[in-house]
Amino acid sequence: MKYLRTTIPAVIGLMAGMQLAHAQGGPISAYYSVGTAIDSSSHQQIDTFGTGNPFTTPKLGGLTSDIGGLFMFSKHLGASADLSWRDASAAYAGLNYRPFFYNFDAVYEPLKTKHIVPELRAGLGGVNLSYSYNSTACDQFVGCSSSNQPVESSHHFQVDMQAAARIYFTSHLFVRPAVEAHYVNNFFQFGSNWVPQYSMGIGYSFGSAE
Repeated sequence: MKYLRTTIPAVIGLMAGMQLAHAQGGPISAYYSVGTAIDSSSHQQIDTFGTGNPFTTPKLGGLTSDIGGLFMFSKHLGASADLSWRDASAAYAGLNYRPFFYNFDAVYEPLKTKHIVPELRAGLGGVNLSYSYNSTACDQFVGCSSSNQPVESSHHFQVDMQAAARIYFTSHLFVRPAVEAHYVNNFFQFGSNWVPQYSMGIGYSFGSAE
């Protein structure tokens, strides 16, 4: 899919940064989360297939997955990378779509205890919306088969802000509730440039919480 063109470099950057931090002895944390990112409908009427029966654009929602990691340069300052995507494609004006968010943030940890470490983040990234449609082909030899054909994608610059906390239940394992706000430039496909995201994750820290 076309969104892999942005996914793969972002993943490589995340892995390279974490490997560098580990080589330099900095604390590293990695996590996987589930949640949702929401936005209102733009209420556009789009006649995608020229039939005279336009579609109304949908709201943004649904279950999202999120992977990320952070490494600390000092006791309070660090850097992070985060990737999130809608788990399944959804309908958009007669097509299917799937959003993908990625960002690279500065991290500030104002305090550390044995069991909880708050995180404040801000940074830059992008959003990719990939579009596709379902098609069915039939013949008398193999019967009918369905496929999902990519159509095009739309890319947007974003500014990201996040508040989260790593809550440790062992010296290394933690749960991670997070609230995030994406400001997506010219996000005309939906009703607002502001996209809040809520998630709950589980992760592992290479190093103690303190």
